[in-house]
Amino acid sequence: MSVPDGAVVGDAGFHGPPGEAGAVEVGYTVVAGFRRQGYARAMLRELLVRAAAEPGVRTVRATIRSDNEASLATIAGFGFTRVGEKGDESEGGSLVFEVPADAIRAA
Repeated sequence: MSVPDGAVVGDAGFHGPPGEAGAVEVGYTVVAGFRRQGYARAMLRELLVRAAAEPGVRTVRATIRSDNEASLATIAGFGFTRVGEKGDESEGGSLVFEVPADAIRAA
């Protein structure tokens, strides 16, 4: 499927600047009609490259709802490790993943 010029396929960015410990959190979403075409992986890859280029970033974090199988699959292969949980399962808890910026630079 080709994308018309100027079409918005999704949104990606950082939740804010790095915290005191050098952690930055990424977020991304893809418009329903463009899912399962590699856009989320491409967005995540660019976010990781950008984060790793910043001297103050030591860790990149992603928080993903435990039932979001597509996003969980998207981070696979990028070196993320599950480090915790937020919320509880009755509220649709989220899983927290991190990858060291050094691991991104080395890739």
